[in-house]
Amino acid sequence: MGEGAALGGASQGPAHRPFGARAKAFVALTKPRIIELLLITTVPVMFLAQQGVPDLGLVLLTCIGGYLSAGGANALNMYIDRDIDALMDRTSQRPLVTGMVSPRECLAFGITLAVVSTLLFGLAVNWLSAWLSLGALLFYVVVYTMLLKRRTSQNIVWGGIAGCMPVLIGWSSVTNSMSWAPVILFLVMFFWTPPHYWPLSMKVKDDYARVGVPMLPVVASNKVVAKQIVLYSWVMVAVSLLLTPLGYTGWFYTLVALVAGGWWLWEAHALQNRAKAEVTGAKLKEMRLFHWSITYVSLLFVAVAVDPFLR
Repeated sequence: MGEGAALGGASQGPAHRPFGARAKAFVALTKPRIIELLLITTVPVMFLAQQGVPDLGLVLLTCIGGYLSAGGANALNMYIDRDIDALMDRTSQRPLVTGMVSPRECLAFGITLAVVSTLLFGLAVNWLSAWLSLGALLFYVVVYTMLLKRRTSQNIVWGGIAGCMPVLIGWSSVTNSMSWAPVILFLVMFFWTPPHYWPLSMKVKDDYARVGVPMLPVVASNKVVAKQIVLYSWVMVAVSLLLTPLGYTGWFYTLVALVAGGWWLWEAHALQNRAKAEVTGAKLKEMRLFHWSITYVSLLFVAVAVDPFLR
């Protein structure tokens, strides 16, 4: 299916589609499963910043603002990428491709969420959080989607900065300031993003190759990709351990970071060994690391939230 087919579907009157299906399509534009992960990295940092339980109303407002901001960024991403989404198997059922939402509606929806989220943060939380949120949205839409994604294999490395911003937003929403703790956790997420996403890219590299998106697994061998995954993984684990010597966390966080990080490194090296042995197909098991990466970040940030209560 090409872009013309996708836009053709959209021109057949999406406003006449069932309300429930249309509502579900607009929710899908926000990529809720991705936003869940962003909120997992936001709320625990608020506990760390407060060194206890933060104001629950503030937590709710921060989560709503974060969802709207990330949702707006994701909708605008789909608007820009609708041509290649129509050609990729993994994105072929997105609302713009199926015609459930028109490009004009998607653009208006994304811009509206961006404006509303920025105002909500600024008026109900603080303006530092508002500017950080808007900066993350613009970075994802302009720098990653428009400038990097289709031009360089380092797209996800630098584009991933947008996904690191919720850590800073969580801290600033409580303190209206910055500190080394959120910066360290920002760096953890920065070094986490490539080895999190590259295994998935290895799985669907034919999709990316078909549309000319130079994800690293498209332009490099599995051996090269796996080596990069291992390098980023070691740096990520090392950075995650900096919080304790700097006095921000105690024994519980350190234990979780060591055990979860150790398991991550085991999986990363196992993937590298399979790549070196030129294993391909299902036996490469690249998705093992992808799935573990989500568990890892969840465990690490739960530890961030729990640790203040055990010190």
